[in-house]
Order: sequence, then structure tokens, then C-alpha cells
Amino acid sequence: MTTPSDPSEPLELPTDPAALAAMFLAERAARLAEQEARLAERDARIAAEADAAEARAGTSSRDAMITYLQLMIEKLKRELYGQSSERGTQKLDQLQLQLEECEAAATEDEVAAILSSSTATPRRRPVRKPFPDHLPRERVVLPAPTSCPCCGSARLSKLGEDVTETLELVPRQWKVIQTVREKFACRACETITQEPAPFHPTPRGFVGPNLLATILFEKFGQHQPLNRQSERYAREGIDLSVSTLADQVGAATSALQPLHALIAAHVLAAERLHGDDTTVPILAKGKTDTGRIWTYVRDDRPFGGSDPPAALYFASKDRRQEHPDGHLWGWRGILQADAYGGYNGLYDPRRPKGPVTSALCWSHARRGFYELADITAKARRGSAAAVSPIALGAVKRIDALFALEREIIGRSPEERVRARQEASKPLVDDLAIWLQAQRQTLSRSATVAKPIDYVLKRWDRFAALLDDGRICLTNNAAERALRGFALGRKAWLFAGSDRGADRAAAMATLIETAKLNDVDPQAWLADVLARIAAIPQSRLPELLPWNWRDEATDRRKAA
Repeated sequence: MTTPSDPSEPLELPTDPAALAAMFLAERAARLAEQEARLAERDARIAAEADAAEARAGTSSRDAMITYLQLMIEKLKRELYGQSSERGTQKLDQLQLQLEECEAAATEDEVAAILSSSTATPRRRPVRKPFPDHLPRERVVLPAPTSCPCCGSARLSKLGEDVTETLELVPRQWKVIQTVREKFACRACETITQEPAPFHPTPRGFVGPNLLATILFEKFGQHQPLNRQSERYAREGIDLSVSTLADQVGAATSALQPLHALIAAHVLAAERLHGDDTTVPILAKGKTDTGRIWTYVRDDRPFGGSDPPAALYFASKDRRQEHPDGHLWGWRGILQADAYGGYNGLYDPRRPKGPVTSALCWSHARRGFYELADITAKARRGSAAAVSPIALGAVKRIDALFALEREIIGRSPEERVRARQEASKPLVDDLAIWLQAQRQTLSRSATVAKPIDYVLKRWDRFAALLDDGRICLTNNAAERALRGFALGRKAWLFAGSDRGADRAAAMATLIETAKLNDVDPQAWLADVLARIAAIPQSRLPELLPWNWRDEATDRRKAA
């Protein structure tokens, strides 16, 4: 049978019933196939629209989650050293990791959507800040067209230009500086004249001040051991063995000793110090000893002091009382610290230089209660113990005291005392009465009794801040100063010797003091090492971090 090409022509039907039935069956099968194809196309279109809607909803939900996490991280950063430092420290890393995962997943989905569909729209991102002005610009001009791509005419005139900026990293550049000293002979008296040899930061030094500052800062500021630095330099084609680097570190530490002495004198001239210590493993014969790094921080900014902040570090083999007695043997003032008994010799009224005034840290007091009221930590440890209502009540009362204290930061001591007598004293007195009442209801073995006794037995030293505006509520300044050692010892595992620990303490004094004064430690060390060998002893104070200014650092701050 032939199908007519013109639909207006009459359709010839077969006369045989069997052939006629076969024709109708074929026509029906064709219509059913066409209908199934249309239905399949419609289902595919509906599924694609549903997937697109789900993707849009998922993107919207993910963007909302990213915005929420960013807000939470900023909030916790502001609260990190406030009333809830434990909560902030606990949650901040988790939120940042969750934000990182959300951002990475969102970008992966966006790239996949763009590759699979030309109609996909990129997700909205926050407006990027312009790159700092102090960065050098390399201008790459693409070749201009020689003729019009439309008509082929060569009569082109420039209308302007669009500039796309890309941030790039140039690998570290090594160079050898050759200092040439020419010799001249006098024809009249035959005297030979020559410029003196340049000063080096270290005796027989062959390492420039910038490289030496990099080695020091990476070892003591970034906690990168010398063997790792040596391996990295070798990959860059520079052979600097560990023994060579160690020799330079020892020489540089000795060269910087005069500045360390000036910083130590400045710290020990303070009216009030923050004191604390942390463990540092020190290599011994066939084992490691648990040594200590001690810090004493001078920071008068909370009570409006104008003297620059500074930090002083010491190292010791153990934690015996003789160490703080020796560190502060000639000092007298207010010591903010924890209730460690090794400081008791400083508080002794029979002390030859006079007793040191003790001021305890409310963060330590709060921490004992917070550990019993932290629901998240209990769930993470799988503990079934219920949250202590007494501990929770103590945390809330102490947090109210922290809230008042944040309002008077930076005021003069007199203003702080006046504000504390008006607003903080009623809270402190109420807390003492409440803790005593709760303690009477508890047995000796009650868990919450320990932090209550810790506070009540030392109540006078906790309440000392009500009568002295120079005293801070917490000892967080010293704890922040030790954070680098707490994190760094995971990288370098142990100090190589007692002298190595002393060297680390000396360099930490320089680096942390620079940080406290908002100075780039590496840039400061490079400039100091370039100048310290030639500068007169009387002008050494010019090199102290609070007297030193670097134009590049100022430009970065302005940017």
C-alpha cells in the first residue's frame, strides 16, 4: 500500500478485511507511540523544572546558612575574650569548619550547574574589597585589533579600556648582594684608603637581615622547626643546613639581647602585671622533662594607661616557687594570676622588697562552674550527668558582672572604682551571700562544691577589684600571651635543651611585644637586625616596637 503525498487525494483502502485490520492496527500503534513520546517529553520537562526549583531552593537555603554562619562567627569573635570565652573557643572552630564546607559545596554545585546548562546563573557573593594600593601592579595589555571584525575597516579609534585585576603570588626570590669596597692609593703619601666593611647582624654573618628575620619569625612566631625550613629552602635550590640555620639563630638571639633587656626593664616597671605559665616539654637524656614557660604581661590600656604594652617570658625546668620569686624578686605591685601556690612567696608580708598585691581571675572562677553547666561538652563526651542548676546560676551571676565590666574598659582607675562601687558591688555581695547559702546545702563530696570553695576561700582577692581601678576582672592578657606556645608545641614537640627553652622565651618576648603594639614582627626584626650593630647604645630605645615605625606597615594599616 502506498500513502498519498497530497492529503486532498482520496485515500485508497484495501478491500481485503485482513489487510484493512492490519492497517488500522498499525495506525493505532503509531498514534500510541506518538502519545507516549509526548508524555515522556512532558515528564522530562516537569522533572527538569522540579530539579531546577529544588536546586534554586537548595542554593537559597545554603546561601542563608552561609550568611547565618558568617554572622555567628563574627559574633563569637567579638565575644571570644568577653563573658563567654569558653563557649566562644568551643564553637568558633566548629562554625568556621561548617562555613568552609558550605562555601566549598556551594561553589562545586555552581560550577556543575554552569557546565551542564548555559542558562544557570552564578550565586550572589559579597562585594569584594579592592586590592590594597601598596601592592605593585603589573600591567598586561592584550593586543589591540588591527581591523573591524564587522566590516574589515582599519579605521579604529580607542574609546577607553576595561581593567580586570587578578591577585597573584610571585614565588620567593633569592639573591646574593655583593658589597664592593674599592681601594684607593694616595700618589702623594702612598696611603691606602678603603670604606670599612659593612656591619652584619651576626659575627662573620653571610645572611642578610631580611632572611635572618624570616628564619627567626618562622621558628619562634610561626613555630616552624629549622629542619622543615631547611627542607623548604632546599626545594627552592638553596642549601642551608640545620646546623647553619641554628648557628644564625644563636648569633641573632645574642645580637638582640640588648633590646630584650630594655623590654624586660619596661615590663618590671609596671604597677600591675598579668602572670601565668604553661607546660613545655624539654629534651633530656633519653626522655623529655615537663618544663615551664612563664609570662608577665604589662598592659595598662584597660584602665586608660598610656604606657605601651609588653610581654616578658622566662623558661624553667619545673614549676617550683623559686622561679616566680626569682623572676619578680625586685618588683612590687599588683599581680593578676590564678591561685597557684607558687606565687605565695610574693604575697608574703615578710618579703624583703615588700609584699606583692594579689588579684585573682574571675575567668578561672567562672570556668569551674561553666564546666558543670556546659550542655554541649557533656553531650560530646557522652556524659549522662545532668546540668548543675547551682553551677548554671553561678555562671549567670558572673556573666552579669562581666557585662558591667565591658562598659568601663579604657576608663581611668578612679572612674572604674566609682562605677564598680555603684553597679558591680551589689552583684558581688549578692554572689557571696548566694554561694554561701548554696554551699550549706551541699555535702563535701558534691561536684559543684569544689568551684564554690575555690571562690569563697579566696574571696578577698576576688573582690579586690572593687577598691582598685587598676585591677582587671580577668587574667586573659597572660593567657593570650601563652596561646602561641600552647599551639606551637604541637608542631615542634619539645625544646631541644634548657638553653633552647631560654632562647625561645627571649624571642617570644620580642615577637609578642611587637604584636601587642600592632607592629609586624617580621618587618620589625628585619629592620632592627639591619641597624642594631651600628646604632649607638644610647639610641637603642629607638628600636623598641612602640618607638619604631615602618612605612609599609603603616600603608597596610591604612588599607
